[in-house]
Amino acid sequence: MDIIHLSLVVPCFNEQDALPAFYGEASRVLAELAKTGDISVWEYIFVDDGSTDDTLPVLQSMAAADKRIRCIAFSRNFGKEAALLAGLRKAAGQFVVTLDVDLQDPPSLIPQMFEAVSTGGFDCAGTRRVNRIGEPTIRSFFARCFYAIMKKITDIEVVDGARDFRLMSRRYTDALLSLPERSRFSKGIFPWIGYKTKWFEYKNVRRVAGASKWSFWKLFLYSLDGIVAFSTKPLALASLLGILLFLVSVGGTIAIIIRKLVLQLPDTGWSSLVCIILFVSGIQLFTIGILGQYFAKIYIEIKQRPHYIIKEEW
Repeated sequence: MDIIHLSLVVPCFNEQDALPAFYGEASRVLAELAKTGDISVWEYIFVDDGSTDDTLPVLQSMAAADKRIRCIAFSRNFGKEAALLAGLRKAAGQFVVTLDVDLQDPPSLIPQMFEAVSTGGFDCAGTRRVNRIGEPTIRSFFARCFYAIMKKITDIEVVDGARDFRLMSRRYTDALLSLPERSRFSKGIFPWIGYKTKWFEYKNVRRVAGASKWSFWKLFLYSLDGIVAFSTKPLALASLLGILLFLVSVGGTIAIIIRKLVLQLPDTGWSSLVCIILFVSGIQLFTIGILGQYFAKIYIEIKQRPHYIIKEEW
C-alpha cells in the first residue's frame, strides 16, 4: 500500500457550487507540488456536514472520477468543529492540511506551507488574514474585540485573523487528536498544543460561490465557547464583582448612618434605591450566567455523547 504523503481535510456544508472550483484549484496546486518530487500520493477527505443541497451527490460524482477522494457524510449538521475532527481522524497522510472549500483559504499557499513544515523545522504552518475587506464593519469590530479579550484573559496566543487553514506534521496531528473534549475550539486548541508554527499572511479573499454559514449570533456563541474553554478568569471576575459590590454596600450603609445620625437629614430617594436594586440584581444575573456557562460545558462533557454520527462514508 502506497504511503500517503498529504491529506486535505475539507469540511462542507451546502457547498454544491463551490466544490468544482475548489477541486480544480486544489488539484492544480497539488499537481504542481508533485512535479517537485516532494509528494507523489495525496488524498482528499471531504466531510459533508449534513448538507441540505446537492453537496453529497456532487461529492459522489467527483469520487467516481477520482479515487483519491474520500468522503464522510454526517447524519445531520454537527458543526464545523465536528467535521474537522472527523476528517482529521480519517486522514492517513504524513502531512495534513485543513482548509475551507469556498477558496477563502487559497490552496496556492500549500507549497510554501509544505516546505516550511517538511524542511523548515516547523510542525505547523498557519495562516492569518491581514485585513477583513468585504466583511460587515460591525462583524469585523467584534472579531477584533474577541481576539483582544482572548489575549488578555488566556495563557495561549490566539493570533488575530488566524484561520483554520493549516498544514500540520503527523505528530502535530496526532497531538490534536489526543484531546478528547466535546466543546472544541480549534483556534485555541492549535496554540495550546505548542510546537513551532510558521505564519503565512494573506489578504482577505471573497468566497468563490455561495454565502457564509456563520451568522453574527453563531460567531458570538462560538467566541463564548473559546473564552470558557481556555480561561477561568471570568469566574475570578464574578468573584471580584461580588467583593466590589460588598464594599460599595458597606460604604453606602456608613453614608446612610452618617446622614441620619450626624447630619440629621431625612431618608429619601426611592428611585435611587430602585436603581441600586436593579444594578445589583443585574450583576448577580451576570455572574450566575458566567457560572452557568462553565456548568453547561461540564454537563456536555459528562454526557460523553459522540462528536458526530456518520451516515455513510467511502
